[in-house]
Amino acid sequence: RCWRSLWDCNWAQGGAEAGLRDHGRKEYSRRRRRRASEPSLKITAFLAWRLRSRSLLCGAAYLYLLAFALLSVSCWWHLFSEKATTAAAENSENMAAAKATPRLVKAFVPGQKMMEGGGVPVYRTIGTSAMRNLDPFLMLDEFKSPSKDASMGFPDHPHRGFETCTIMLKGSVEHRDHGGNKGLVGPGGIQFMSAGRGIVHSEFPKSKGDDMLWGFQLWINLPRKDKMCTPRYQDYEADKIPIFSGESHSVRVFSGEHSGVKGPVALKIPGFLLDVRLEAGGSFSHDFPEHWNSFAYVYDAEGNGTLAGAPPRVRESHIFDHKGSLLEASTEGTLKFLLFGAEPIKEPIVQYGPFVMNTEEEIQQAFMDFRTGKLQASEVEMMK
Repeated sequence: RCWRSLWDCNWAQGGAEAGLRDHGRKEYSRRRRRRASEPSLKITAFLAWRLRSRSLLCGAAYLYLLAFALLSVSCWWHLFSEKATTAAAENSENMAAAKATPRLVKAFVPGQKMMEGGGVPVYRTIGTSAMRNLDPFLMLDEFKSPSKDASMGFPDHPHRGFETCTIMLKGSVEHRDHGGNKGLVGPGGIQFMSAGRGIVHSEFPKSKGDDMLWGFQLWINLPRKDKMCTPRYQDYEADKIPIFSGESHSVRVFSGEHSGVKGPVALKIPGFLLDVRLEAGGSFSHDFPEHWNSFAYVYDAEGNGTLAGAPPRVRESHIFDHKGSLLEASTEGTLKFLLFGAEPIKEPIVQYGPFVMNTEEEIQQAFMDFRTGKLQASEVEMMK
């Protein structure tokens, strides 16, 4: 009887628990059916599920793109760093090689005295039998005499196919052309004239008597494509010429660049025109491409010094080799020289007097145009 009573109690308790479970399941089902019967609840549940799914996908995509971007930046940084390191190393090696093999003097061309224009004495180095030309440089004259000895100047004469550069140290020269243009080049100034397709001009000293007239005229060839360009002048007085000042030396930069200082004269070809002046204990260096032709004309020197590995010679042009890119000079006294360098044009040069062209036929045409007045009919551009 005791065991049966215990059994009946357990059965009753289990039945009660089972009843509760059945009741819970029925209530849960009823609530689900009620929610399912309401459309708004359906839509809300669906959107919540899609939103959770899309957020997970977007988050995964964002992480993937971020990882890809970081990997790309790392790869590019490594690549450019390696290239920059290589370029810097090559540049250092090139500079070291250039310093190890500087340019040296390969020839000296002494000045030959001759009379030009109306009887002006000049000393010519480039443009003589000793050196006909140094592409693209055609001629270099130094004129140095009392003004009264050069009073006849250079009367009207034509030019075609090249450029002239007049550099004054002392005294002044006035120029006029067929178009009525005129200008004055004073001490320390420069006049750069592109003859182009043709110009007729004159040059006369304005300084008088025993006043010193001292300057230079350089002729520079033009490439074929520019030989018939519009003639133009570029006149700059001394105060318009920028100067680089170093320790015991200075450089007047007419054209090109030296140590960050740029000259005002615009050349038709890559090159530079410098006036270098060294005092006692001064040194100078200038770096430029090895394949460029270059030379220096020493117009004043005192005491021991070196220019491109050789003692400087006054009133001579120093022609440099192509074994390095660095030109060096130093002195224990005083050393002053003009330094010119430019990329060779490498075209045929046919020169007859004031005309420089590429063929004989072009020279004949220049004479014909001059005789008929066609050459001097062109307009002239004035640049300041």
